[in-house]
Amino acid sequence: MSLPKAISTCFSKYADFSGRASRAEFWWWALFFVIAYLVSVFIDPVVSLIVILGLVLPTLAVSIRRLHDSDRSGWWYLLNFVPFGGLVLLLFYLESGNPYGNSYGPKS
Repeated sequence: MSLPKAISTCFSKYADFSGRASRAEFWWWALFFVIAYLVSVFIDPVVSLIVILGLVLPTLAVSIRRLHDSDRSGWWYLLNFVPFGGLVLLLFYLESGNPYGNSYGPKS
């Protein structure tokens, strides 16, 4: 999956928490988020706040769909609020997804 395809997929599934997201989709979206945020910070603090508010929901959705790809519940995302839980999630995001269909749908 390419960067433009990942961006269009994440925006088309803006608040869709069902299904699966591939590693490429997740990491391309993460790169887009970081670039959009850094550019907006240099423009104006109000613009950066608008960018964050506009991208927080699709970021949450693609993160949960990425967990679904490895056959984990989206509730694992709550590890972000536990000390060092973000490192565990990072390992989950780096892990390859289930190459077959799972309880969250067919391979994306």
